[in-house]
Amino acid sequence: MHESRLFKIVYYLLYKGYATASELSEEFEVSVRTIYRDVDTLSGEGIPIYTEAGRNGGIRLMNDFVLDKTLLSDEEKQEILAALQSINNTQNINSSQTLQKLSAIFQLNSENWLEVDFSRWGNKQFDNEKFELLKSAVIKCRNVKIHYASSYEIISERTLQPLKLVYKAKEWYLKAFCTEKRDIRTFKLNRILDLEILNENFEKPDFTMCLGPIDSFEREYNQVTLGFPREMAYRVYDEFDKTQVKHQDNGDLIVSAEMPEDGWLIGFLLSFGTQVDIISPDYLREIVAEQAKLIYEKNKT
Repeated sequence: MHESRLFKIVYYLLYKGYATASELSEEFEVSVRTIYRDVDTLSGEGIPIYTEAGRNGGIRLMNDFVLDKTLLSDEEKQEILAALQSINNTQNINSSQTLQKLSAIFQLNSENWLEVDFSRWGNKQFDNEKFELLKSAVIKCRNVKIHYASSYEIISERTLQPLKLVYKAKEWYLKAFCTEKRDIRTFKLNRILDLEILNENFEKPDFTMCLGPIDSFEREYNQVTLGFPREMAYRVYDEFDKTQVKHQDNGDLIVSAEMPEDGWLIGFLLSFGTQVDIISPDYLREIVAEQAKLIYEKNKT
């Protein structure tokens, strides 16, 4: 513990530049007297550390003292710090301390440029708890039991062996081995209504089994062509890549994309109200029109 604290003091000073004995005492939860003893120990071991009296004084390292960092280019150091900053924002254990240490070693500032929040608007606690539970289950190879709302209007109970979390198209998914289907399936996190980590471990399979694309799960994708008035451009670019969008001379937009033909797609198209024209396929226009009619009949006064 003593040697660990000595290294941490060096890292801290490299990162901060200098610190008072009181600040170090509070940081490492030891007495001020112990901090001064640590400074003497470091000095005796050849570390160029010194104390400076006065109003702006404190404990410092010599300006030219650096640890060996010649194996990495400046670009590689920035990439490492950026990656660690990303990990830190997913609340990985000890990543913040690691980030501070490497920033000090590289003598580079690590700006807090990224914020990650896994929750939907107005639903912060449950979504974040769900993500953390699933992350823990993946890492520890623990079975989970979930209630899942499928796109086919069925709520089912599943026992899963969670393999990895995947982020795609602004949504989080869980890839897992389903013990009922005896196959690897993909589950949308927002549709996991509740979950329980079971007191059962599983043996993780060959990881190449779960490296396939997220698009490989059991939905049929067909080409869909949609038209939107120009005032809907903000929503179109929320949902589609610019390569899927063509501008017309009058400013309107035509979107052509492969989309899953299921209950989700019908609800998605209905969410545009009268601001979408289903150009093709024809049968999809008929389905949406019929659903809109049923909505009208159900809610008219």
